[in-house]
Amino acid sequence: MIESHLLKLRARFPISEEEEAAIRAVVTEERHYRADKTIVRAGEVLGYSTLLLDGLLSRYKDLRDGGRQITELHVAGDFADMHAYTLRHLDHAVMTLSPCRIGIARHEDLRALFAAHPRLHDIYWFFTNVDASIDREWTLSLGRRDARGRVAHLFCELGVRLGLVGMSDETGYDLALTQIDIAECLGLTSVHVNRVLKELRESGIVEFRGGRVEILDRRALEAAAEFDPAYLYLTGPKG
Repeated sequence: MIESHLLKLRARFPISEEEEAAIRAVVTEERHYRADKTIVRAGEVLGYSTLLLDGLLSRYKDLRDGGRQITELHVAGDFADMHAYTLRHLDHAVMTLSPCRIGIARHEDLRALFAAHPRLHDIYWFFTNVDASIDREWTLSLGRRDARGRVAHLFCELGVRLGLVGMSDETGYDLALTQIDIAECLGLTSVHVNRVLKELRESGIVEFRGGRVEILDRRALEAAAEFDPAYLYLTGPKG
């Protein structure tokens, strides 16, 4: 049930059979949600954290006029709200962007897991810090990258993150996002996103069609994004 999550962990850390069994035991329930469903609301008191088993999730904040900003995407294998373990509630909402399978890890069970396996506490703290690093990179995109760079960077990042769980290769990956979703990730209008996607396609760099990202020229895509994956800490902590 949690194979993608274990792949993500093992991409950076060795996980023993005993630790794997303990992690599996913590995910005590599976829930299924349709697309475009808010599954955690801002301010809601939480007694559990959600592990994405399959699908695509977003964190978002919105305004009274309905304007929404997606602040991060989560792919299979990600805990979308591990920080709720300490915060108890979130300042933002979590929403499905595609049909999703969600694993539930109750905070009391996580507390027992970390008490019995302190190393796992450090590992999950590491991944929570990586989430914060991703947030900072997205802030840089919103503040300083042009529209072409923003779209290219998003495609580069998702390719790497999906690759860690076996869902991306050199040719591309499936991506259940609409142009409106991409616009809400990048602080653009859907019309502007459409224009950039057309430009990237006509330049022979990348094509996004039918829920599939086809990478035509990876080097050019990474150059357009000024992409450096160091912020994803792919080799785990140093030292």
